[in-house]
Parts: sequence; C-alpha cells; structure tokens
Amino acid sequence: MVRCLASLQGRAHPIVYVDSGSTDGSIEAARSAGADVVELDLARPFTAARARNAGLERLAEIDPGGTFVQFLDGDCELQEGWIEAARSALLSAPDLAVVCGRRRERFPEASLWNRMIDDEWDTSIGDAKSCGGDAMMRRAVLADLGGYRDSLIAGEEPELCFRMRQKGWRIRRIDAEMTAHDAALTRFSQWWQRSRRAGHAFAEAAALHGASPERFRRRETVRAALWGIGLPLFILLCVLIFGPLALLLALIWPLQVLRLKSKGRDWPSAVFLTLGKFPEAQGVLGYWWGRVTGRQRRLIEYK
Repeated sequence: MVRCLASLQGRAHPIVYVDSGSTDGSIEAARSAGADVVELDLARPFTAARARNAGLERLAEIDPGGTFVQFLDGDCELQEGWIEAARSALLSAPDLAVVCGRRRERFPEASLWNRMIDDEWDTSIGDAKSCGGDAMMRRAVLADLGGYRDSLIAGEEPELCFRMRQKGWRIRRIDAEMTAHDAALTRFSQWWQRSRRAGHAFAEAAALHGASPERFRRRETVRAALWGIGLPLFILLCVLIFGPLALLLALIWPLQVLRLKSKGRDWPSAVFLTLGKFPEAQGVLGYWWGRVTGRQRRLIEYK
C-alpha cells in the first residue's frame, strides 16, 4: 500500500484511501502521504465494490467538480505517464466511460501462476467488454449508474462495465503502461482460491444478467460447470454402468490440454487452464448453494 500511495504523488489529486480495518499502520501511512482516509464500518460485510463506492462518495464531497476518477488497487503502483494518457483518451472520445491500459505483474518470474496472471492482463488493444480493478472512469457515468454493485464479492468491474455498455458507453484498452501489480501467487492453494473466486463471479454475473441478449457470463459459467462437474459425474455414471473401461473417457482432459497447446499455449498454461475448470466449478456450485440456502457469502481471498 505504501508503494501504491508513493506512485500517486504529484500525479493525482485528491487521493482517497479506503481502509477495511487494517492493523498494519496503513491508515497512518495514507494520511502521511496526504490521502483522505475513509474507514469502512465493519459491522457490514466488506466487499471491494462497497469500498470503491465509499471512496466515490468521499470524492464527491471533497472534489464535487471533478470529471474523472482513477481507481487503483492497493497492491499496484501507477506507471509514469498513465494519468495523462488515460485523460487524453477520455477527452478525445465523449462516448468512452472507461479507459484501461497494460497492467503488468511486478514479479512474473516468481512463479508459474504469476506468469500466467501477467499473460492474463495482456488483453487486446481497442474496445473491450470490461476492465480490471485499475482504470480511469467518468464520474458522471458512475453516478448515473449508482456506482458498483455493493453486494458482489467478486467480478464487480465486469458487472459495472456491462451496465455501462447497456447504456451505450464504451470501454477501451489503450496502448499504454498503466500499473505494476503484485499477485504474490507462490502456492497452488492460492491459485485454486483465485480460480474458485472467478467461478463464483461468473455464476453471480450470469444470474444477474445472463438473460440479456448478450447472455452475460453464461458461457463461462456453463463451461466451468460442464468441465468441472458435468463430465466427472458423467464418467462416474458410465463406470458404474459399464465398468472400469469407461475410465478411458477421462482422456478428454489430456486431449483438452493438447488442444490448448495446439492453439499456442505453453504446456504449463495449457495444463492449468484445463485444471482450472475444477476450482471454477467449485465457485459456481458455491454461489448457487449459498443462494439456495440463504447463507451469507464471504470473500474468497487468495492472499
């Protein structure tokens, strides 16, 4: 967080830091850096979406005339020249609501999963369907839409961008360095949790907007459920009916790895993209189980 705030000095003003009950001196560090601090009431469940809305509310109080807002996750650093590039892009296209750029992993060599995340951030230049946690947005559009959906525990930016696009606004990835991010994924369990969170986000987004003409996130949800739940159950049923020889059907997963490799993926990425359907399916199942039982959803954190 200290590095994040330091990267904003002389580049953005005012700075609003939203704290969710930290005990590591973050509040004092933020105030020392000149940031306006908002401390969330922890009596209500925390979500990143709720924190962003709280920051927007405070920004409206201290800078009511501002046009744009730059969101920045606490584990990221802003790159030099990004603010100017993003602001220029928004000013040149009145129908743009969001501008994002290249987010890079600070230590892609630290682990296979860090490298995969760095590849994940390398999206196409041009119009996009959504952005990530770091992006510059028009404040008027956010105000019109009521900001982020507070209740979401994951996938809040794609859901917000979906609502923006339904209103005719555009999202664009420009060819500019935006932020350096520290995923710090060094363990298999962290990767699993992150993938499970993605599955939860797919399922909830599909439940909210899957009936739209775009069928928002339905493909991702169905794919995770099919590969991670449907196929294993089908193979188990075949084994019970036809015997152990039916286990040969499990070769469909190695064949999927080969298919991904033939499309340009390296071997580790092909393996983990295939394996990732299992934690994603767990996330999908967890969302629907929570919805059916009425259990309060908790954050799915990986670090």
